[in-house]
Amino acid sequence: MKKSVAIVFGGQSSEHEVSLQSARNVINAIDRNTYYVTLIGIDKQGHWLRFDERDYLQNANDPAHIRLSDSGRLLSLLPGSQGPQFVEVETGLEVPRIDVVFPLIHGSTGEDGALQGLLRLLDIPCVGPDVLGSAVCMDKDVTKRLLRDAGIAVAPFAVLHRGDSVDFLSVSAQLGLPLFVKPASQGSSVGVSKVTDEASYAAALKLAFDYDHKVLIEQGIVGREVECAVLGNAAPTVSVCGEVVANDDFYAYDTKYLNDGQARIAIPADLPLDLSDEVREVALQAYRVLGCAGLSRVDFFVTEAREIIINEVNTLPGFTSISMYPKLWQASGLSYPELIDRLIGLALERAEDMRALKTEVVL
Repeated sequence: MKKSVAIVFGGQSSEHEVSLQSARNVINAIDRNTYYVTLIGIDKQGHWLRFDERDYLQNANDPAHIRLSDSGRLLSLLPGSQGPQFVEVETGLEVPRIDVVFPLIHGSTGEDGALQGLLRLLDIPCVGPDVLGSAVCMDKDVTKRLLRDAGIAVAPFAVLHRGDSVDFLSVSAQLGLPLFVKPASQGSSVGVSKVTDEASYAAALKLAFDYDHKVLIEQGIVGREVECAVLGNAAPTVSVCGEVVANDDFYAYDTKYLNDGQARIAIPADLPLDLSDEVREVALQAYRVLGCAGLSRVDFFVTEAREIIINEVNTLPGFTSISMYPKLWQASGLSYPELIDRLIGLALERAEDMRALKTEVVL
């Protein structure tokens, strides 16, 4: 029997446009013999809108100007375990009941546990980690502290909250140069700067605080940028390793999504087999420590001395045509449609496990 899948995309996030690119790829690849598909776009004002597949994007082939179409029909949510979960506001038309949501909202409100919590209240299974795993991986400060306490190597770092003051000489003496300054809870390298002197430090802090109230200052690590894709719930598996070779100073937002040819991706990464296995094992350890489920992409620095240092863990990685997560699984023998099917199955599996837990105390 076909399952009903709602693909949710857009959102009030700096990664809104990336989300639209990811959604387009998933919508094109999902198996229509297995799933009914409902398209729900969230605009930059936070409105939930239902779209028809024939008209949901404008400028779909232009990553810099892609946007939701104007044809969306406003939705209202209906909490409760019975009946429809969504209704069109103007017409009163009920959206057929949804079995699972595939969220493709990268960044804040979609990847940080907020959307996951809402879907939990609506009792709708959700692809990817639950509230806690999403929240702790979105906040790079919390991620690093948990990994460090588990004995997993991370780049040395300092944290600033809005109103704090740490001068350039102090932080550079502590962490060395270059430094990387980034918002604590953003993705896709949004708001990230490389710092080499006092002037660039001041500009980097200003930019990062435009996107977050907490900022991370990291020691610059000289190493290869290696990534692994993890898939699964209680018994996760890890893909082959891939490597990003950026031709810019670092793998910035423009390099990732706007400037073709500015980065080279090598899959599998040209690593000795034993080192590749070590990286993959650390990816599994991090996945479990951070409470991930369904999927995550784990990003590393691998130094010439064979140090394996985690950069970040992304619980809702991109699904665009150039994104590493699906590419890593394709190289590991799992096609794009098969990956989507597996992710949906994992979401439904986890939901059944949650529903099996007792919610009442029997005296």
